Amino acid sequence: MSGLHARDYERMLDLVMAVLEHDEPESLWHLMAGHLQEALGCDTVIFAGIRVAERDGYAQGWAPHSMGPDVSEVIRRRVQQRHPLIAYMEAAGSSPVSVTQICDTWRNSSWYSEARRDYGTTHQLGVPLLGVPGELRAVSLGRRGDFTEHEVAFTARVQPLLLRVDRHVRELHRLRAAVADAAGATPPSGLLTAPAGGPSPPRHDLTPRELTVLGLLAEGLTAAGIGRRLTISPHTVNRHLEKVYRKLGTNNRVSAVLAAKRAGIVR
Repeated sequence: MSGLHARDYERMLDLVMAVLEHDEPESLWHLMAGHLQEALGCDTVIFAGIRVAERDGYAQGWAPHSMGPDVSEVIRRRVQQRHPLIAYMEAAGSSPVSVTQICDTWRNSSWYSEARRDYGTTHQLGVPLLGVPGELRAVSLGRRGDFTEHEVAFTARVQPLLLRVDRHVRELHRLRAAVADAAGATPPSGLLTAPAGGPSPPRHDLTPRELTVLGLLAEGLTAAGIGRRLTISPHTVNRHLEKVYRKLGTNNRVSAVLAAKRAGIVR
């Protein structure tokens, strides 16, 4: 595997920081697509969900923004055309892979002709992500010109970050939905809710990641349990908790949860 450079790790860190400081989970995939487009010099980056049994799919995020919401229709066509990345993932392929590695006839395919006509892309790199029951998920990166060994190595290093971001987004969505159900209304960004007719409770400057950890703490999970849920180490969880305690003016999990409930941060 080609060795990575200091700039590669800077880009990874930029991606991580952008995600952890971003407060809108609905647009996180667009944010990540933009970072990957810049880092790899891609013409297109698409986070896709694929429902093979239903011959359907959708785009969860994409770059550039000008591609627009019609990207989901492109994904549906690729599913119906049996894009080679689908067969690769169905066969339990999990590593980033260039389509040239898994398909000898890609230049003669309808999806290749469409991608070249619509976006100018002649090569694609697929990065499988964790799926959900009945669904495959992947990032498709397209551009003019093939991907180098170094760039494939970079995506292999980024892939675990994408998997952890996916877990982070899912937990943040779930916790926000739980807060909305308890409040009987859709919450604003993060986990905060406002009493009917009242002002929004204070945020205490908690980051989205700290809000997620705090929400799981309020559900009774230990540091080890939170770590397993978010696929991070208990040590990392405890570092987040230390920051949560400091921002809430508490010094332990019980008082932190009580303070968060009084402030309306969690339910």
